[in-house]
Amino acid sequence: MVILSFGLLGMVGLQASALQVNHQARIQATAGSLAHELAEMMRGNKDVGLLAATDNPYLGQYSPSDALPVTPSYCLNVDPAATPCSSATEIANAQLTEWLTRVRAELPNAYVKICVDSAPFDANGTPRFSCVNTGAGATTVIKIGWSRLSTDRSATGASAIEQGTVPSLTLPVTPGNST
Repeated sequence: MVILSFGLLGMVGLQASALQVNHQARIQATAGSLAHELAEMMRGNKDVGLLAATDNPYLGQYSPSDALPVTPSYCLNVDPAATPCSSATEIANAQLTEWLTRVRAELPNAYVKICVDSAPFDANGTPRFSCVNTGAGATTVIKIGWSRLSTDRSATGASAIEQGTVPSLTLPVTPGNST
């Protein structure tokens, strides 16, 4: 009985660990899908997506407390009484508004930074939120971080949750064809 009970306890621990890893993988896949979706929106609206940082509504930094663009727009609403989008910039604002709303709903305490960056990783290969927007190889990058359980099994309480200070996902946005 003792041997059987130790075996069952081990299986329960393994099951709990498997559920946690499955949950983290599902969040990672959701973040990847959301980042890819935004990259495609930027490619589809390339006249706005290629604008300089000061004029490009896609570029910005968003924390859980301010997860909407500077100029939110709802002109893509399916309501027939809604005012339709009148410009490519307004379409970009509406796309970003809806995208950030989904990010906030699907990723726990998400931090998002969309910027032009030539060095999205530090010297150790660790992704970083800061952006170096000049130099060779500078391209638009989508960086997303979120709260997740620490991989340090000795961490307890608040230290067992990583707060998204390092991007968990970094996706470069390559330009589409110019024709």
